[in-house]
Amino acid sequence: MSRGGEMVYIPDDSDFSSFRDQCESLEGWHCRYNKAGVTVWSQGQEESCTVQKIKTRISCKDVPAETLYDVLHDTRYRKKWDSNMIETYDIGRLTVNADVGYYSWKCPSPLKNRDFVTLRSWLPLGNDYMIINYSVKHPKYPPRKDFVRAVSLQTGYLIKANGTGACILYYLTQVDPRGSLPKWVVNRVSQFVAPKAMKKIYKAGLKYPEWKRKHDPEYKPWVYPEQNTLPSVSLAELSVQHADSLENIDETGLPEDHLSTSDHEA
Repeated sequence: MSRGGEMVYIPDDSDFSSFRDQCESLEGWHCRYNKAGVTVWSQGQEESCTVQKIKTRISCKDVPAETLYDVLHDTRYRKKWDSNMIETYDIGRLTVNADVGYYSWKCPSPLKNRDFVTLRSWLPLGNDYMIINYSVKHPKYPPRKDFVRAVSLQTGYLIKANGTGACILYYLTQVDPRGSLPKWVVNRVSQFVAPKAMKKIYKAGLKYPEWKRKHDPEYKPWVYPEQNTLPSVSLAELSVQHADSLENIDETGLPEDHLSTSDHEA
């Protein structure tokens, strides 16, 4: 997503507009899954390619757009619903609507776990909201030995209000996992992992208002920037995370029958 691939920059209106167009357009997308209100598409790349662009859509009844926006921002609440997350925290703020953060992700066993450092930016648009990110390098958060540092080329959410008290959520992601993955993993992402993740977010949205009432209900620094106490980060401290500078591991030989049983939960 970074312009020219070299300079770290904060996304502007044209970037958000382009992201929204990708979410809403069907041109060039191939439907891979469509059940129970969840649709998954992939785009362009061959099935054997690990750097897939994947888009997922779910209709969320009884969850207002602003509630889902809060859910996706609230790192404390994320620990409640994101069972794939190992750790997440905000590193620092760039502007009132952009920050740098860390996220580590539990991959299905026997794959190695991945982590990311990303520049995240968000934009409320009336009743609709967008959050997008891409990977950056921060000198104080280099790759760790216990994780494979993956690269988000472009990842984000579009939340569209859909009448009173309901919304539609799009999730679009293009990630380089820094590894040659077995074909079964690539297929599993669109057939199982992505739909399951969307259903989790929807359920998290239903439960969030009650949880938030008991946990700093007025604290929403993504809505009220004056509440943000993160240290300031300068763009000059950051550089674009190029995939080819990171370790690349070969996991193509890992068999699907060794997949951990917990990953089969619906």
